[in-house]
Amino acid sequence: MTELFLIAHVAGRGVAIPADRVDSVVDIGEIVKVPRADPAVRGLAALRSRVVTVVDTGLALGLAPLGKTARAVITRVDGHYYAVLVDSLEDVASFERRPIAFGAALGEGWRAAATGLVERDGEPLLVIDPAALVPAPLAQAA
Repeated sequence: MTELFLIAHVAGRGVAIPADRVDSVVDIGEIVKVPRADPAVRGLAALRSRVVTVVDTGLALGLAPLGKTARAVITRVDGHYYAVLVDSLEDVASFERRPIAFGAALGEGWRAAATGLVERDGEPLLVIDPAALVPAPLAQAA
């Protein structure tokens, strides 16, 4: 069965985000830092008359922080909106999701966020759940 995915790049890696997990795609403006927030929380931003928590996807994955990116995927977790930063966005396309091969060499952060694989022109793309990138205490508080 095919599903619709948003294709993006995070930390230099191509990823597929299930379209049903994407509220919108935006350019984030000014980000206001939040004292004592989880390191993966870059801060808060105003977006269309609502405030969203901005998540640095690199840090959420246990990698280096993303650079000066302003592109984000807006996702909703337990009624709250989060802006998950990405390096770049490509397109929306349909693919068949496959399971990740047992023993695949993924870092801990990628393994926690990945829900499968899709193949685009011979290139495997990890399917990631943006809700898994929201730091646990925030997701629980929501």
